[in-house]
Amino acid sequence: MPPDTASSRPAGGAPAQARSLSGARDLLAPRFAQGISTVVFAGYGVVTVLNVQNEVSGTPALVLCTAVVAALYTVQILLTAPRARRWSERRRAAVVAVQAALTFGPLVWLGVAWGSMAGPLAGSILLMLPGRIAWPCYGAVPLFILGWSLGEHATPLETGYYAVSTALTGLVIYGLTRLTDLVREVHDTRAEMARMAVTQERLRFARDLHDLLGYSLSTITLKSELIHRLVPVHPERAREEIASVLVVARQALSDVRLVASGYREMSLETEAQSVVEVMAAADVGVEVDIDCGRLHPLVDTVLATALREGVTNMLRHSKVQSCTIKVRSEGDTVRMDLVNDGVAAPDRPDAPGRGSGLGNLRTRLAAVGGEMSAGVVAGNRFRLTAIAPLRPPKQEDAEPLVPRGHAAAGAGGWTGEADRAAV
Repeated sequence: MPPDTASSRPAGGAPAQARSLSGARDLLAPRFAQGISTVVFAGYGVVTVLNVQNEVSGTPALVLCTAVVAALYTVQILLTAPRARRWSERRRAAVVAVQAALTFGPLVWLGVAWGSMAGPLAGSILLMLPGRIAWPCYGAVPLFILGWSLGEHATPLETGYYAVSTALTGLVIYGLTRLTDLVREVHDTRAEMARMAVTQERLRFARDLHDLLGYSLSTITLKSELIHRLVPVHPERAREEIASVLVVARQALSDVRLVASGYREMSLETEAQSVVEVMAAADVGVEVDIDCGRLHPLVDTVLATALREGVTNMLRHSKVQSCTIKVRSEGDTVRMDLVNDGVAAPDRPDAPGRGSGLGNLRTRLAAVGGEMSAGVVAGNRFRLTAIAPLRPPKQEDAEPLVPRGHAAAGAGGWTGEADRAAV
């Protein structure tokens, strides 16, 4: 299939450019949130310098006060970085202690004018200390400022301002930092979900490719062997089988193209009819006994898939001469048993059950609340049992089962819209 040249041209790359811009915005979101926090903290520092400049006299004192404020908010910005939450408890306690020294030391020199600087310390306590002691310590900080202000004989208005300002500043710093962390976590989670979605899609693609093509390729192999035997003795019959092989091959090609698209339903009875025809071409005796009534489409599809996988394993991994297919309703469940002879020894590489097919089938049955068992039974026979509920979970909650456009099996191969499209 040729590439989409329109999408590869720069002029036609509007959707790609939109996705690129969206990805760039997502990538910048954590940095933007961190930048807002940094600007807010720097603004608090500037306000603090303006508040205390009237309490100091002379340029050296103002420079020293500015340096202390700068050091204090540098520590604050360091503590709000996401990596700070991954520090050891000892290291976090040590940095909080340094910030406490920078906070309470200037109180001796500047008095209550420096009291508003206790707000960042309150925020750091909430961020750095364990929850069982963080909130009590946080509450102690504004209470300390309240007591200090009363001891310094501040006015009631100033006392209330310093205490409330300390509490609110601590909450603002804590809230902004946690919101920044949440933005980063959401960004990382979205990236991880995208990676998981890609992985799940690859697994689904591999599973569907195996389930869809395994049966078709096995049928092509069997019919090709039959044609090889018929050519010398029955050329007319050989030509008919060649036409049948072409139909199957075209359907296999259509399945490859549709495996990455949506999904549609399959029919257990139709699949069983196809099995009878394929087994007849392989000179295998088959007995089919289906008595389960009308099934839910989801259950019908998963059991048809189970039958297809079982027959594919049978043709590929055993020297089957006869098989039986039995489907019965049992209470609230429907049970399908597929039994065949000609089983290889379990320790041989070609024994049934090797590969990913049965694992894929277990996944499909589990998606509708069913289960599967498979193994060698008495008489050197292999039994595959698939059990599914008559009423599966809601379809939107279950995993899709078979690619849409998958045609039902018909006489001598495959028929349906996909065949005509492939032709």
